[in-house]
Amino acid sequence: MSSWFPQWRRVSPSRDGLVAPDERLSATQTLLMGVQHAVAMFGSTVLAPLLMGFDPNLAILMSGIGTLLFFVIVGGRVPSYLGSSFAFIGVVIAASGYAGSGANPNIGLALGGIIVCGAIYALVGLVVMALGTRWIEVLLPPVVTGAIVMTIGLNLAPVAVSSVADSGFDAAMALATILCIGLAAVLTRGMLQRLLILVGLVAAYALYAILTNGLGLGPAIDFTPVAESAWLGLPTFSAPTFTWHASILIAPVAVILVAENLGHIKAVGAMTGRNLDPYIGRAFLGDGVATMVSGSAGGTGVTTYAENIGVMAVTRVYSTLIFVAAAAFAILLGFSPRFGALIQTIPGPVLAGASIVVFGLIAVAGARIWIQNQVDLGDNTNLIVAAVTLVLGAGNFSIDFGGFTLDGIGTATCGAILLHLLLRRGARSSRTDETS
Repeated sequence: MSSWFPQWRRVSPSRDGLVAPDERLSATQTLLMGVQHAVAMFGSTVLAPLLMGFDPNLAILMSGIGTLLFFVIVGGRVPSYLGSSFAFIGVVIAASGYAGSGANPNIGLALGGIIVCGAIYALVGLVVMALGTRWIEVLLPPVVTGAIVMTIGLNLAPVAVSSVADSGFDAAMALATILCIGLAAVLTRGMLQRLLILVGLVAAYALYAILTNGLGLGPAIDFTPVAESAWLGLPTFSAPTFTWHASILIAPVAVILVAENLGHIKAVGAMTGRNLDPYIGRAFLGDGVATMVSGSAGGTGVTTYAENIGVMAVTRVYSTLIFVAAAAFAILLGFSPRFGALIQTIPGPVLAGASIVVFGLIAVAGARIWIQNQVDLGDNTNLIVAAVTLVLGAGNFSIDFGGFTLDGIGTATCGAILLHLLLRRGARSSRTDETS
């Protein structure tokens, strides 16, 4: 019987090629590659909690802990980093009534929903371990997953735009932030281009400081909390509160996490030439458990990160030990209150501009799923499923069930799955009748 963990083989120093998941570099190279992966996840893992009113320091800490949990549960067989998931932003804002700036006063409601979502995700992992992935592919074909992902971005659009609607200066800075991120996307190369959100945020932050702290054109950035914070200390922990409304609102995000993780594992398997399908169930379970642990402490839900898959594609280094180093580095950052205080000084208009870009990218990611999987929108089933799902989500269509409400993303998710099953079955019955 094979061991739970692989026996990592040392890669020859003179070798110039792909480093497989069960191979290892020198300790120094592993550490440096781990830091690079921590930097790759940093921008998104910090931005997501800020947009939901969570403590970014805690989110970074829990991303490191979650990655270690994932590593153990998959037995070090799947190279992946777990960071804050953007799929939770819309439902967390809806469940908690978050206003868009500062700490989220109703974070407990969101945390309860995140834990329930993680539990469902983990349960899916156990079912996949027992039955395989065929049933997931039936329930979540590309037309459904693409529509759901696109819906999340469209549902969030009013949140980002309304936060800067009342101030001309704020609106101008939001547009400047969009421009900074756009320029970072097209003018940078290599690793900087993969960190385009972070690079654009830093540039917009510097511009805001010059215009306000330097020229007095708007509310200045207050650096006093940064100076008063300790270098080392604990982040702010929060306790979950469980309600039916928040749970039912947030739980459907498990569908997105399953689709993301499945796609990432397939991609890494193709890049490494290894069949990672036997570990898909374990990967779902690991991600689900990590999400539950994060939510229990006050952190965001987590997911496997495309940014880190991009780094692996560029470096051709897939050793899973690198992610242990990345997780350790993230945990160290999470225990620095001064680092967290600096993040909290990011101005609201700058965050709003970044939100517009990020939410738009989420919507486009859904369209990319359709394109990559060659979804035929000339097929009436696909066309109706996509059309109805987008309008339900973008219009925030809600359904009341006694004491709780299923809001836009939830109705769009459930509607997409059920509508596709019904229409596809109807189409098959129609073809059967025509041929009989």
